[in-house]
Amino acid sequence: MRTICVDDEPLAVEYTLKQCARLPEIDEAKGFTDAASALDWLHGHPADLAILDINMPGIDGITLAARLKEISPGTAILFLTAYKEYAFDAYAVHPTGYLLKPVSQEKLAAEVAYAGGEHRSSAPAHIHVKTFGAFDVYVDDRPIRFRLAKAKEILALLVDRQGAGVTRAEIFAAIWEDSPYDRRMQKQLDVYIRSLRETLQEYGIPEMVEMEKGVLRVRTDTFVCDAYLFYSGDSDMINAYRGEYMSSYSWASMTEAILYWRTTNR
Repeated sequence: MRTICVDDEPLAVEYTLKQCARLPEIDEAKGFTDAASALDWLHGHPADLAILDINMPGIDGITLAARLKEISPGTAILFLTAYKEYAFDAYAVHPTGYLLKPVSQEKLAAEVAYAGGEHRSSAPAHIHVKTFGAFDVYVDDRPIRFRLAKAKEILALLVDRQGAGVTRAEIFAAIWEDSPYDRRMQKQLDVYIRSLRETLQEYGIPEMVEMEKGVLRVRTDTFVCDAYLFYSGDSDMINAYRGEYMSSYSWASMTEAILYWRTTNR
């Protein structure tokens, strides 16, 4: 893949380029410290992947991604930033991934591998995810029945992360908060993950969640989600939101607050 890296910090660009050089999927990687130069270069050199910082002077990363998509609609966008609060604004340009700095080689490798795969087809209408109020998943209007409540909560967390890769340790920290992540709990978490994947297989939608090198994610192109439509500016979903988001899960309160802020500041 031909790849560009854009970050206003030269050392960050250099570091990301070094990481890219170690990845077999990337044939060519070019770095830029300002968005305007990257856009000029892209007019004559379409890229397969763009790794973008978000908080940059002048043209920020989200605006850059939107302009880049106009030039090269097939380019995959991977945001690499120090600020997780930008994730909701970033969704409007449909990135394939969202990583927080500093990123490990393993996580970057997983995101690049995902971006290089065939994961950008249109979402089939028969899978719907409901996050407003209680969390539920429907296949052809039939609700999925999960054997284990924690398996359902893991899927909810992955949906909340909007396709970003989540490690087992990150799943545990979000759902079990201050509990020790010891060997017993690691095994228990594996049971919940296995149950989740078995349930999706049973309902004929195993592709909804993928796992690679211990990193899990939902494939956002495989389902329709009320919250995702909300983020993209869908007026029906904005009007449908009534202040509750995945109400059964305490970790969802931050997203709920952001959704509420958006409805009251339109």
